[in-house]
Amino acid sequence: MSEQWRNGRQLVSILHADGKAELTIRSYDAGTPNDDEVIVRVEASPINPSDLGLLFSGGEVATLASAPNSLTLQVAPNVMRGMQARVGQSLPAGNEGGGVVVAAGSSSAAQALMGRTVGVLGGGMYAEYRRLKVHQCLALHAGTTPKQGASCFVNPLTALAMVDTMQIEGHKALAHTAAASNLGQMLQKICLMDGVDLINIVRKPEQAKILRDIGAKYVVDSSSPEFMKELTEALAATDATIAFDATGGGNLASNILSCMEVAQARKGGEFNRYGSSTHKQVYIYGGLERSPTTLTRNYGMAWSLGGFLLTPFLQKVGQKRAQELRERVANEINTTFASQYSNEIGLAGMLELDNARGYGRMATGEKYLVNPQG
Repeated sequence: MSEQWRNGRQLVSILHADGKAELTIRSYDAGTPNDDEVIVRVEASPINPSDLGLLFSGGEVATLASAPNSLTLQVAPNVMRGMQARVGQSLPAGNEGGGVVVAAGSSSAAQALMGRTVGVLGGGMYAEYRRLKVHQCLALHAGTTPKQGASCFVNPLTALAMVDTMQIEGHKALAHTAAASNLGQMLQKICLMDGVDLINIVRKPEQAKILRDIGAKYVVDSSSPEFMKELTEALAATDATIAFDATGGGNLASNILSCMEVAQARKGGEFNRYGSSTHKQVYIYGGLERSPTTLTRNYGMAWSLGGFLLTPFLQKVGQKRAQELRERVANEINTTFASQYSNEIGLAGMLELDNARGYGRMATGEKYLVNPQG
């Protein structure tokens, strides 16, 4: 077989000193696999919200513009101050994907993947070929396509990590915002299978219907004038004291904590001027809302607001538990962890202005899949 991976293409993001961010496609040599490495022909890679920070270098979607063989956008001066370390670098993007192993190193683990369809987590996935360590690959069951396995890491493992975190920290139920997303639907399916109460917080009535159609019991709409009352009722019914927030900015995290406090206060007991003694936790794991996070501290003193990322969680639970979660994803890739895509594009399509505006919106129900071979 000719080493076609030595002459491939890859999309990169470059931040220039003048504050202009540029996306372009370059020639890319995936190299020769070492003993414990494989070469994957990438056939599908999703554009997740977590990919956009690197893709756009913090630039504003509204400034997107076409240029010869590239796409540009402007990064604001206040953002540039924190981005100096990456000025001038050509950085590959794309956290995860699916493809077929076309070359393998000499180790038995690498050879076992030869010809297999795999899901991969390794960065730089908007490329025709990628050289990866064996442990970055998840061998998929026979009959699973690269498209079906393209989103088998970030969303599925994050959803599973949320339930694990709830249990590890001693909470009884959880809440989740932007809940009609692909990740949110996976989380709801997990909770139904595992007998966990989940409160889904959405922004539109049609998003509520998506979740109810897959069996959700608790769905509240933040655009409703009765939102705070309805959220409090759901929190009281489930005793949920942990939430995962994909929006990040604005006052939603604070509102969740406020409603948790009211729900806990309903349990009665002696009045405490410092609020309920039950710890209330909100983790921010996304940035759909770019405004500052606003806190109105009317929920006592037993609360925390923190950040949540998949990689530190996997390091915390250890290799054995991480492998168990990966195996569950492989077993349920076409059911619990099935992903839906609104648009499929090639590498060149990523540089088309209308497409970039689309995947840059991070809108629920608008998920783009890239096929670098297309």
